[in-house]
Amino acid sequence: MDQQYILEQKAWIDKEIYKGIEQATSEGRLRDSILYSMRAGGKRLRPLLMKNTFDSFTKKNASYISAAIALEMIHTYSLIHDDLPAMDDDDTRRGMKTNHREFDEATAILAGDSLLTMSFETISSDENLSSEEKVFLIKELSRAAGPRGMVSGQMWDMEYENQETDVDTLKTIHLNKTGRLIAFSMVAGGYLAGVGAKKIEKLRRAGEAVGLIFQIQDDILDVTGDKDKLGKPVGSDETNEKSTYPKLMGLEGAKQEKRKYEEEVDSLLKDLQAENTPLAELIAYMSQREY
Repeated sequence: MDQQYILEQKAWIDKEIYKGIEQATSEGRLRDSILYSMRAGGKRLRPLLMKNTFDSFTKKNASYISAAIALEMIHTYSLIHDDLPAMDDDDTRRGMKTNHREFDEATAILAGDSLLTMSFETISSDENLSSEEKVFLIKELSRAAGPRGMVSGQMWDMEYENQETDVDTLKTIHLNKTGRLIAFSMVAGGYLAGVGAKKIEKLRRAGEAVGLIFQIQDDILDVTGDKDKLGKPVGSDETNEKSTYPKLMGLEGAKQEKRKYEEEVDSLLKDLQAENTPLAELIAYMSQREY
């Protein structure tokens, strides 16, 4: 999968996201704050995973657009809130000032709240989805984003900040904080493509493993990456005393751990007869990305 394809698909997703936000909000400071973070240069890998999962199992017309937009809204809301003084207290995100630094803390909180609630409105108001499809997507997304998923991961992350941890605990944190939403992207894509329940569960397991691959690669790039591509200084995790895979296992150990999950995903994709598909290509791209 080449970079040009990624950029073209990202541009298409961005257009749909911005259109949805402008339709759902009034002009003013709140909309400006929401769009500021949505336009801050996200990779859109989660919506891309949903699209490529769908495309790997069907040639039907796209029915995943609202779910993909909702997913990216929730991801962006989580970043806005993670950056707040009560959480990570970050001043920059993707080379730009964080939302609460560009606007103010109250506006950033409300922008995040808006994106979270708009995500479910986006799915529930999609006339191209059946009632059954809407219920499934909202239920799955709620679980992935809430106290059994991303929110739980953030809580664990804060509780273990500046503390010694182990690889199993780190895996639990990232499985919840990152893996659940990535798994949702693949589950939703497969479900809307019409795959059966057994395949959906294999996609869920593959998505959770992809989430861990994504996080380990993030940790590796914090050691070996290019700060201009990353949008943050190399070594910032160590400076902030964060537990990472290279810190706990060494750089080579982290790479081996990533290969373990890559092999798990390869096996699951083979079971799904999806080893030579757009989905497999995108996962390989994510695993080897440089930013």
